[in-house]
Amino acid sequence: MERRTLQRLPVNLKVEFYCNHREYFGTVTNLSEDGMFITTKEMSFPFNSEFEVFLPLSEDMLNIHVKVKRITKSGDCYDGIGVALLEPSEKYREYVSSLRSAA
Repeated sequence: MERRTLQRLPVNLKVEFYCNHREYFGTVTNLSEDGMFITTKEMSFPFNSEFEVFLPLSEDMLNIHVKVKRITKSGDCYDGIGVALLEPSEKYREYVSSLRSAA
């Protein structure tokens, strides 16, 4: 089993994203410099999908390009996705670094 190279930080951040011309809302429950886990309701898109996640920060909206690496299911409902960040911005890396410093 592949292990993460960077430790995930627990968070509770509301996000929105679009995949296959459909709008989704979710909550980032953990993140690192190169990935995050998003809980959501009733998602419906293929594994390995790529899309943009919109993460609101205090004064900015970060637009993060991601690729689905893992999908979780509770009962009959797919309700979470682990995503890898594709070329995360310096602003995103600084944000995660500030969370690490505060922890």
